[in-house]
Amino acid sequence: MSTQVHASIDETTVRQLSEELGEPEWLLETRLDALDALETLDFPDVIQTPGRLWTDIADLDYDSLVDPLNAAEEKDQVGPDNAEVLSFAEAVDEHEDLLKEHFGSVVDPQTNYLTALSTALFSTGTVVYVPEKVDAEDVKVRTTMNSRSLFNYTLVVAEESSSVTLLERQETGENVEGDRYYSGLVEVSAGENAYVQYGSLQNLDQTTYNYQLKEGVADTYGQVDFIDCNAGSRLSKSSVETHLEGDSSETKIVGAFYGHEDQHFDIDARVWHRNENTTADLVTRGVIDDLARSVYEGVQDVGRDAWNTSSYQRENTLMLSDESEADASPKLIINNHDTEASHSATVGQVDDEDMFYMASRAVPERTAKNMLVKGFYVPVLEEIEVDELREDFQALVRERLEARD
Repeated sequence: MSTQVHASIDETTVRQLSEELGEPEWLLETRLDALDALETLDFPDVIQTPGRLWTDIADLDYDSLVDPLNAAEEKDQVGPDNAEVLSFAEAVDEHEDLLKEHFGSVVDPQTNYLTALSTALFSTGTVVYVPEKVDAEDVKVRTTMNSRSLFNYTLVVAEESSSVTLLERQETGENVEGDRYYSGLVEVSAGENAYVQYGSLQNLDQTTYNYQLKEGVADTYGQVDFIDCNAGSRLSKSSVETHLEGDSSETKIVGAFYGHEDQHFDIDARVWHRNENTTADLVTRGVIDDLARSVYEGVQDVGRDAWNTSSYQRENTLMLSDESEADASPKLIINNHDTEASHSATVGQVDDEDMFYMASRAVPERTAKNMLVKGFYVPVLEEIEVDELREDFQALVRERLEARD
């Protein structure tokens, strides 16, 4: 654990942030509790695979990276008339009871050092509220980071028998000398028979250290789907988790990433089966090139009361260079025998037989490899139901591949 960030962050800073947002006393106390907890909380767990420890971010110089009082960003938020898409400050004014009920109910502010840091220091955010029996589509949020650090918070609440599809993007705008730090916490609450599809496209510049935790809870017959696409940043630790608390609840977690140059991706997908008749499908595919590195950890945790569970996980990473590194650590934790569950993970390079076949058809080597990369992503892209997200990620992949030519 570390307390080095305390050199620049104190109670005065937190109180100033809360006052500028016009927050009620209970929310200020939540921030201050998170600040106090920094003294004792550990950093996120480090994935360990045979012979390797990955992504230990405890040694980052947070004192120089974190500058909350000078946070600057542009945020575009749009949504249909039948749902409310509010800035966090607007939500404080218009829906304090909703915030009090749901803030910190899915993501424990004191999960680890970085969630507590984000809770204490967030200065921007979005609250999406979908009333009972409302179907809301095309909710879009774009956050452009124009400062050294930015702490962002997103809350999605879908009431009984409602549905919402949300696409959120993170990118960097104005240049800042030196390294940056971006932190994003996402809480999704799906009520009984509600459906939430949350898609994220992270394309921060390669001076940015990126930490994101996205968690959802699904009630009876509820469904929470996550699409987590990562192409930017210098280092990303991105965790997506769904808690299937209700009978017959469901989740699908889809991940895609492309790393090149000296990028580092740490991708985690986890599902917690806590009731009977629950279903989960986890699928992730990534490509790394140059000196890039990636590690994936997937966890399917089936509780004692999770009868008649179906849970599937598969992850595949394709390495385009001999200097890149990748590994995967899929895990099953089964505490109920009435379960159908499986997991698989592969790491490898472009298949020699595929390349030989393409060469025999007079396809140039570079063109052939690019075609195979695009084809490699197809199984995961087919799982992305948000057309705009799928097309934007495909465009980023094309740009990377063309840059290799």
